[in-house]
Amino acid sequence: MDIIELLKYLLLGVVQGFTEPLPISSSGHLVLLQELLGIGINDLNFEIIVNAASLFAILFLFRNDIIKIVTGFINYIIKKDKTEYKVDFNYALMIVIGVIPAGLIGFIGKDFIESNLKGVSIVGIGLLITAFALHLIGKNATKNEITDITFKDALVIGVFQVFALIPGISRSGSTMVGGLSRKIKFEETMRFSFMLYIPISLAGLLLSVYDMITATNTDIFIEGYVVAFLASLFMTYFAVKWLYKVVRSGNLKWFSLYCVVVGVTAIIGNYLVEVL
Repeated sequence: MDIIELLKYLLLGVVQGFTEPLPISSSGHLVLLQELLGIGINDLNFEIIVNAASLFAILFLFRNDIIKIVTGFINYIIKKDKTEYKVDFNYALMIVIGVIPAGLIGFIGKDFIESNLKGVSIVGIGLLITAFALHLIGKNATKNEITDITFKDALVIGVFQVFALIPGISRSGSTMVGGLSRKIKFEETMRFSFMLYIPISLAGLLLSVYDMITATNTDIFIEGYVVAFLASLFMTYFAVKWLYKVVRSGNLKWFSLYCVVVGVTAIIGNYLVEVL
């Protein structure tokens, strides 16, 4: 067993798990670790493992909401008296509406995004955009009182999520900004954001599994996978819990400031690496 390699899996699992639900771009952090610090793992299996761990953690945390929405959706279709289940049915439809923009653009522009929107500088710029958006929308967000999301709200949030296809722009951050711009309360914005995350992450996971199955010469490092999975699972769980505490305080400035620091550091660091 290579201890150094195992520590790499542990570190990247921790980073992926902790940053996944936070508005600071998990994919951006993994790029920075790999490019600036030389800590990276060229392993498709690893990507599947850590993303699955984050997904499982969020499924567990929101299990009651998921069960309620799914059963309500099914009962609305099969029951004669649909009144009781209309809210959950509509919520499920709004999740679909919210997923479509990013799913469609991501599918059409996948090759362009992967070929042209990559690298440390792009991540740095994306983090600065995230910081600016969080600062701009977070100042008055505590005044938001709307708790019921409409179909128009779902579409707006879904459109904002498209920006997260750019590395460095946080998915949770973009959906948060979209919801808060519609005057929706923090808690409900976060709930809908995580509901959108589930089908998108599940679809991405299935595509990654397909790529893994069709790939050749994939190495297996069981100990590393187990460590990374557990690290990502528990860190995502605690990060979501912590995020809700921060959200209730209505304070996004620390996330914004953090993104500024990391974004500027990434841009300057990349410039120095290229020059030197």
